[in-house]
Amino acid sequence: MYDASDPRAALAAARSAPAPSAFAGAEIGRFHAEPPQEDGPEGRTWYLRGQNFLVAHTEARPGAVLRRQAQPDEYVLLLMRPDTPARITAGGQVETVPGHSLVIVPPGDSGIALPEGGAVTRLFSTRSADLAARCANAESYAAPHPNIPPFEPWPAPPDGFRIRAYPLDVPPEPGRFGRIFRCTTLMINLIDPMDGPRDIRKLSPHHHDDFEQGSLALDGSFTHHLRWPWTPDMTTWREDAHVECGSPSLIVIPPPAIHTSRGTDAGLNQLVDIFSPPRRDFSEKPGWVLNAADYPMPR
Repeated sequence: MYDASDPRAALAAARSAPAPSAFAGAEIGRFHAEPPQEDGPEGRTWYLRGQNFLVAHTEARPGAVLRRQAQPDEYVLLLMRPDTPARITAGGQVETVPGHSLVIVPPGDSGIALPEGGAVTRLFSTRSADLAARCANAESYAAPHPNIPPFEPWPAPPDGFRIRAYPLDVPPEPGRFGRIFRCTTLMINLIDPMDGPRDIRKLSPHHHDDFEQGSLALDGSFTHHLRWPWTPDMTTWREDAHVECGSPSLIVIPPPAIHTSRGTDAGLNQLVDIFSPPRRDFSEKPGWVLNAADYPMPR
């Protein structure tokens, strides 16, 4: 249920899905308050996963180089801070990218050099098995979570895989929801930043039938409200959850939990939503996906 001013109120109705008989809980990583999974010469890195995607958030030291070898598919680099430039090498291509950018890195070997260090976030599919094993919640996905179909990547870009960098200085536009980018494996939505707490009279409780949503907090604090459906089998019922997270943090919201998130800090509150594979309903809205011309939709 969306407020009438929310662009998502105009989305087509979701197709009906079979009634679920089992539910998963939310996965929560409070990177700001928990020890990292890695602490080494390149910096400190926290890992948390969903079924199809994982997040690696790094507080990089100056001069750090984050490398991937034989990466099986594309991944996304998020450089939120203007003072965090990067030099990216992949597939014989070298690109120097300013801070406040989103970068799609191709499969294969790659390196991300961070001369100034700083906070950076990488987003992968869980086909990166070595990274999935490092996640703080790896054991939670020893068996697949319910209500999520097998992962299928979207079509490759017609002009081939390469480094693609997109500036994040995209002003809000009436009728468009956030700043959305997609690749073959992921969809990233940088929600328009909010100054001050969210109006509690204009929340957006909704659910997804068959995909998880990752909500990555990079500034401010959030309370994530979740409610699971009741079924005839009372043993599957779950209590409502009201999860408080500072930044940086990640919550993975399972289907079909009803959910909404509320920024609570007096200053900047910045949330980034993550989906894997990309969402068709968002992709079908003209002008919503800012790099749609680079990545075709499935037929």
